[in-house]
Amino acid sequence: MVDDPDSFYASLRPVMDFPELSEPSRFTPLPDDWVLGTADIVDSTGEIARGRYKTVNMVGAAVISATINAMGDLRFPYVFGGDGAGFAVPGYKAEQVRAVLADLRRWAEEEFGIALRAALIPVAAIRRARRDVRVARYAASPGVDYAMFSGRGLAWAEARMKAGDFAVDPAPPGAQPDLNGLSCRWSNMRAQNGQIVSLVVHPTDRASERDFADLARRVVITADGLERGGHPVPPGGPGVTWPPPGLSLDAHVSREGRNLGLHKLKLLGQNLLIWLLFRTGLRLGDFQPGHYARMVSRNADFRKFDDGLKMTLDCDSETRARLEAILEEARQRGKIRYGLFAQDEAMMTCFVPSAMRDDHVHFIDGAAGGYAAAAERIRRA
Repeated sequence: MVDDPDSFYASLRPVMDFPELSEPSRFTPLPDDWVLGTADIVDSTGEIARGRYKTVNMVGAAVISATINAMGDLRFPYVFGGDGAGFAVPGYKAEQVRAVLADLRRWAEEEFGIALRAALIPVAAIRRARRDVRVARYAASPGVDYAMFSGRGLAWAEARMKAGDFAVDPAPPGAQPDLNGLSCRWSNMRAQNGQIVSLVVHPTDRASERDFADLARRVVITADGLERGGHPVPPGGPGVTWPPPGLSLDAHVSREGRNLGLHKLKLLGQNLLIWLLFRTGLRLGDFQPGHYARMVSRNADFRKFDDGLKMTLDCDSETRARLEAILEEARQRGKIRYGLFAQDEAMMTCFVPSAMRDDHVHFIDGAAGGYAAAAERIRRA
């Protein structure tokens, strides 16, 4: 175990091959004195029905963006869930992240009229409940790796949050989290193989760790048979249009209390330059649009483990049928619960610390309900 809490996560060796993450041995327990943060949107299903899923995704990604900005150089594990997010930090950072979550709750309400709930839970409390929180690092590309979670502690924490336990109260009116780098300026990505399939798989209490590991590996290997493993982002990156489809949402996120209309005009000008660069392929200083777009695709998080398995796949009908057969057989044996939701497009929400480096991260979800809609099908089953 690493003595320095700031180096714990950074010291974990990244896994290069995603199917290997089905193995429990790839995960390392979090230190006992760490805390787990979790947040999600109340009634995300209703927000989706009102056509606000891009906003839901942006608020969910804001949890990660604001926490990264607050933590500075500290490397810590986090995971994006579509309508929310989870993360873990050393215990001495607890009050700092509590303030971040409080600001986010107030900001989401004032900026979007969205109810965001949040909780901060000691890892030691999770272990007293006979759950664990273990993490691994998956290297999506040489520039970016994403955290994976196992041990069923994150799922337990989310359930306690929804029950009102360990709640983080909203900050006073006018709170503004630091969301520098958060954006959604790419166009949606249409399915090339059939449909964009959002898949959420959770183990039941009847499933051993080995049961779920074997099932997850079968699912992942089946999906790997798709073209590019079902990756929904084209190799050259998503399309860029002007004006960008997420302009209004970007303006709300980045205005920091400034006049919304004037800020939209400023973003229109900035995005016109971006569109021209991608359209022509011209460089601007050290910025190379072609290289950046390719890295966007390589860095995308279209599959993840977070006490279960989540995947956003560009999927043909034959592979979907094979996946559903595998999952249904496991469901009938009482080993898993799963939800699958199909749509025509995927969408992307981004956190870009610098366009000059390759460490920009890109959160992928289905564009018409995605993970939230798949999870709702589990609840209704």
